[in-house]
Amino acid sequence: MFHQQKVEFKRWVPAILSNHKTLFMVLWMVGFASVFVWQRNIVGGLLVFRRVLVRPMPTLRPVAFNLTDFGGVGDGVTDNAAAFDRAVSAIAKLGKRGGAQLNVPPGLWLTSPFNLTSHMTLFLSEDAVILGIDDEKKWPLMPPLPSYGYGREHPGPRYGSLIHGQNLKDIVITGNNGTIDGQGQTWWTKYRQRKLNHTRGPLVQIMWSSDIVIANITLRNSPFWTLHPYDCKNVTIQNVTILAPVHDAPNTDGIDPDDHLDNWKLSRGWKDSCEDMVIEDCYISVGDDAIAIKSGWDQYGINYGRPSANIVIRNLIVRSEVSAGISIGSEMSGGVSNVTIENILVWSSRRAVRIKTAPGRGGYVRDIAYRNLTFETVRVGVVIKTDYNEHPDDGYDPNAVPSIENISITSVHGQDVRVPVRIHGSEVIPIRNITFQDMSVGLQYKKKHVFQCAFVQGRVIGTIFPAPCENLDLYDEKGRLVRQSTLQNVTDIDYDF
Repeated sequence: MFHQQKVEFKRWVPAILSNHKTLFMVLWMVGFASVFVWQRNIVGGLLVFRRVLVRPMPTLRPVAFNLTDFGGVGDGVTDNAAAFDRAVSAIAKLGKRGGAQLNVPPGLWLTSPFNLTSHMTLFLSEDAVILGIDDEKKWPLMPPLPSYGYGREHPGPRYGSLIHGQNLKDIVITGNNGTIDGQGQTWWTKYRQRKLNHTRGPLVQIMWSSDIVIANITLRNSPFWTLHPYDCKNVTIQNVTILAPVHDAPNTDGIDPDDHLDNWKLSRGWKDSCEDMVIEDCYISVGDDAIAIKSGWDQYGINYGRPSANIVIRNLIVRSEVSAGISIGSEMSGGVSNVTIENILVWSSRRAVRIKTAPGRGGYVRDIAYRNLTFETVRVGVVIKTDYNEHPDDGYDPNAVPSIENISITSVHGQDVRVPVRIHGSEVIPIRNITFQDMSVGLQYKKKHVFQCAFVQGRVIGTIFPAPCENLDLYDEKGRLVRQSTLQNVTDIDYDF
């Protein structure tokens, strides 16, 4: 068959090109397309075609070092923290010249936690593995995050991360799919046995920094959250694989964007999706949420006052048998807004996409767009939960109720789903202005109330499957009102299935 297609191709191409007018038209179209692609990818694109400018790729560093230049030994036994520290100190001196790249060659590079510096590229070669030392006595303690006021698992200080940076600019962590392995098994066991006196540390945590690229690496077996950018701006996470056991690896979230806002742009009226954070082309399978967007916890998050905003998450395959593929909250007290989540496959998971909050959180979740979601073997597809009552201490204000509004869910498909939609608003936290369009999900069970709602106001555009709950207004494909609901407060939540 392929040979026949090739013969047909050879026959009609000369016929087309023999006509000089047609040839001219083809060449003109190719030339126009080339200019368009060049403009879009090199100089940022014409605004008529694209609203968002393309970020420049990180520049090559003028100097490159190898970890072995600083005494590194990749035998899986030697602690290389001192070698990393010497390398980072040398790079810090080159900041005004554009910094430097630190190459980690193939090998097993055991290390205690170490810090990064500005204008640094950490490059992991193929078959290079940075191993986190599993003795918690060698992990430094840090104050609680200011928007949490609490160590998340214990009051007081928390363990730092294996790779850490704060108040930095221009950081790149990349490679030929090298690996950073936190060797979290010991941590998870001690956590379950209650032998830890402080909150476990993330694998990679970068705080109060800007212009960060993390790409083409594998992160695995984190003691706690895997990748935690905190109060940063201009962050790109691309082509990253994040792995942890789907069971018995507690709180190993994949990526936890936390308090992300470019205040400079917003204060000057920047209204487009400026992509302060982009997460794309990743594979994540972990023991908790694959991605959890956060912005602070109860009164501490309210007082810290940093929202997470302008986040794009796209082209991901995620799995979470314990929690959810992509979550917002429950720590969202600083607010979450202007988030686009698109082209996502969630497979073999307890929940697919989820928003969770509770009285006491304050803040808001608004202007969230989900597009082109695929669910494969998922217990609950779309979840909004407003009674996630977990608090750092008794100092929270129960009257600080969050708002959830302007949520659009478009093009959702899949199969083997038990409950496609469960929207659990409440009298004090109603869900407002939610829209469903183009939805068709194959069910595990044919049972009533597979589309579950409580205290929700919104609409359905066109025909969707399964049939929506009666709380939502119905519109046809052209946006004309068919039936207006008067039952927004009806509750048909059934947690028995």
